[in-house]
Amino acid sequence: MNDHNFSSPVKPTDVDFAFVATAGAKPKPFKPNASFMLRHPAHILALGFGSGLSPIAPGTAGTLWAWLAYLALQNWFSSAQIGWLIAVSLPLGWWACTVTAKHMQVADPGSIVWDEIVAFWLILWLVMPVGFIGQLVAFALFRFFDAAKPGPVGWADQNFKGLNARGGFGIMFDDLVAAFCALLVIALWTFYR
Repeated sequence: MNDHNFSSPVKPTDVDFAFVATAGAKPKPFKPNASFMLRHPAHILALGFGSGLSPIAPGTAGTLWAWLAYLALQNWFSSAQIGWLIAVSLPLGWWACTVTAKHMQVADPGSIVWDEIVAFWLILWLVMPVGFIGQLVAFALFRFFDAAKPGPVGWADQNFKGLNARGGFGIMFDDLVAAFCALLVIALWTFYR
């Protein structure tokens, strides 16, 4: 078999535990590992360059990675350039999340964290410059809305599922709605204080 066949789905040897193959049954979800991540460029991106492989709270790990990456990016790029990076990251992430979820055979796996990364970059891009406390509040609000999925975030999460482009869009979309909710709270707090 060609080792560079990027279109093939994951093999049982690439996961922590094998698929259960029974007639008519769907494969059981699995936890991706470094081997799976390195099999396809979409996996690397969707799994947040490895941050999504965290065994504990991969969404939080991905958001922390996003925070550190954003602070590093500010050293080399202007605000406008970071804005363009975010704009390019959205359709690229849609593709990467679609491909990775399809290969994992899971509609919205927790290990896919590119959605958290881009959504948190968007928040930081819009609220900066703020100090550490302001960034921490933005982080906490985003994680709350992303994890608890109240109101519109839950709606976005439930209405865009699947192992196709719609599902990939949904992976990205609910985190963008969570980012909007976090930004709305920040804006209201700033306005009324």
